[in-house]
Amino acid sequence: MESLNQTIFLWLNAPEHPGALALTLAIFLAERLIWAVPLLIGTGWLRGSETTRKTMLVATAAGWLGLLINQVIGLTWLHPRPFMIGLGHTLIPHVADSSFPSDHLTLWWAVAFSLMLQRGSRIAGIGLALLGIPIAWARIYLGVHFPFDMAGAATVAAFSAWMTSREARWYLEPSYRLASGIHHRIFRRLIALGWVRE
Repeated sequence: MESLNQTIFLWLNAPEHPGALALTLAIFLAERLIWAVPLLIGTGWLRGSETTRKTMLVATAAGWLGLLINQVIGLTWLHPRPFMIGLGHTLIPHVADSSFPSDHLTLWWAVAFSLMLQRGSRIAGIGLALLGIPIAWARIYLGVHFPFDMAGAATVAAFSAWMTSREARWYLEPSYRLASGIHHRIFRRLIALGWVRE
């Protein structure tokens, strides 16, 4: 399996001197686009209805659970990144930690899959999930992940989204009350101005 993983990696990894357009696009996808996740959740919370806010809380829980699972996997099994074994070309700096599963894609897909599982946000979830594919390509292209890291991320993300959706009855209402209380304290003035929903 590792041989197949490395073969696919070398097929997708960038050449030593990639074109400027491909490199710029890959860096944007691999390093910048991840900020769309907190922006989406933050906007959904600040401008959305109670239902939307609860949807954002469940999606956030899915993302956190996915990252927690990844930490446990990384602590119990260190899988080297391509540059740690001298494989391919690495075009962005990255810490030499375990590559499996990809934290970037786990967070992205956990939120996407969570939205797909919740009524009213399925189309957004599908769009987000599909956008994860070019992000996965970019992380491999730039030399910081193997293809199987992305498959691992999809698996962890799917489990995290399913678990947080299935068990929402245990945590959603208390976390919503807590988050709402914090929201009202922080945004009291903006709420009064009508810039942020109460």
